[in-house]
Amino acid sequence: MQHLYISWIVLLLIAKAHPFFISLTEIRFNPNSKKMEIAQKIFWDDLELALGNEFKEKVDFLNPKDKAKLDGQIREYLLKHNQLAVNGKSLTLNYLGYEVEEDAAWFYIESSATEIPKSIEVKNTILLNDFNGQQNIVHVYSQSKSPRSLLLGKGEEKGKIEF
Repeated sequence: MQHLYISWIVLLLIAKAHPFFISLTEIRFNPNSKKMEIAQKIFWDDLELALGNEFKEKVDFLNPKDKAKLDGQIREYLLKHNQLAVNGKSLTLNYLGYEVEEDAAWFYIESSATEIPKSIEVKNTILLNDFNGQQNIVHVYSQSKSPRSLLLGKGEEKGKIEF
């Protein structure tokens, strides 16, 4: 029994010493607005580091000196690192805002109007230049309650889902 406890403690220490890097993206087609709605959950401290690297300055995500400037940096970063196409047609994305939830934040984006998706192509390069092993999970919902999913990362930044 003592061996089991020691094993658990060692596993916890390894997990702390080797953190994982992950983001979650949920994409849904809204039949009323005919837009793709995107919600991305990103650990804010990871994004803080990525924004600092991108804009070559220290970024304080939770207590920014200039909230409008931070919001502009977030908008530019997210729109640069996300691309979406429906039925082979690229969509224009519009950043809406974010909300903080403990150690992560949800970011909201919507697309220009589109037709009902038969295929969706996603390119997501969030945090890939900043963390080795970064993985971006993408769940796509379209006319069903069950999502279709992609796991994107370095070397496989794009994925396509057919309905």
